[in-house]
Amino acid sequence: MFDFDQYLGFLAFLTILTIGFWLMIFLITFVVPYWIGGALIERLQEIREEKKAKRENP
Repeated sequence: MFDFDQYLGFLAFLTILTIGFWLMIFLITFVVPYWIGGALIERLQEIREEKKAKRENP
């Protein structure tokens, strides 16, 4: 069915496909929500600091 070179190519393809699949699952479920959550928390802290500065220095 396959020559040895074709078999190695097919295994390399499956390996890369599998690594890519799990990398995308990891990014979508952990990294992206962590990134968005951290950005939101940081922005809310900046808004609070701006409001506090405006109240102290009218």
